[in-house]
Amino acid sequence: MNNVALGFVGLAAVLHAVWNIAAKRFTGDAALFVWVYMTASALLCLPVAWVLGDWTPSWALVLGPLVTAILHIAYSITLQIGYARADLNVVYPVARGTGPLITVIVAVAVLGERPGVLPLLGGIVILIGIVVVTGFRRGQSGSTRTGVLFGTATGAAIAAYTLWDHFSVVTLHLAPITYFALAVSMQSLLLTPKALGKGTEIRQLLRTYWREVSVVAALSPAAYILVLIAMKTLPLSVVAPARESSIVIGSLLAWWLFHEANPVRRLAGSAVVLGGIVLIAAT
Repeated sequence: MNNVALGFVGLAAVLHAVWNIAAKRFTGDAALFVWVYMTASALLCLPVAWVLGDWTPSWALVLGPLVTAILHIAYSITLQIGYARADLNVVYPVARGTGPLITVIVAVAVLGERPGVLPLLGGIVILIGIVVVTGFRRGQSGSTRTGVLFGTATGAAIAAYTLWDHFSVVTLHLAPITYFALAVSMQSLLLTPKALGKGTEIRQLLRTYWREVSVVAALSPAAYILVLIAMKTLPLSVVAPARESSIVIGSLLAWWLFHEANPVRRLAGSAVVLGGIVLIAAT
């Protein structure tokens, strides 16, 4: 197992949890917020990709980023609406658990990946830990049911873009930084009609939420580019569950910052997730 690549995934998990905490703080027009931070991300990524990326012209360099842009827009807006209607400690773990579960099933059943017993066991243990952190129970409130619904929809989008991105960087051999820079730029362009004629709302959003926009715009690309790099050397059925260790950090931050309940259960779930990561790294 490539421990450097696995370290990239671990760092990506930390960055992912932090930017989701920032996104949770936003209240308002979800699509407009997504457009603002995606535009900022594009402005940050394009110069770096121009210097460090591979811009060899091909149909794949257009198709790959375009498809993932559409899938990421669906993911981002669904996630943001979920955060507006339910608690982070429901939406986030359900989304991050459903996504890798679908991805690993497809990677093994359709793509024919055979990552070995310990990585698969580690993935299962991580998902069990996510369930413990989430604390699924009977008699859930309407808000919890809404969170599960939006979390599941978000997880399906995560699985879709993860599978496509793996195909793009592994089969189509697209450079991760170029691929992401083009994808986030296309996301901004596709959402631009949503922003037309809303100069006042955009200025107000930036005045009120400039910190949140800055954090998401910087950390979201950094986290996912690390994941794309790891996909080049690690099986998808390993990368997908390992990156979801972000749920541990996200849940603890949600308890600390938003005073969400059940810290003992969340710490127990964190220990289970950590055990799964150890199993993955031990191969």
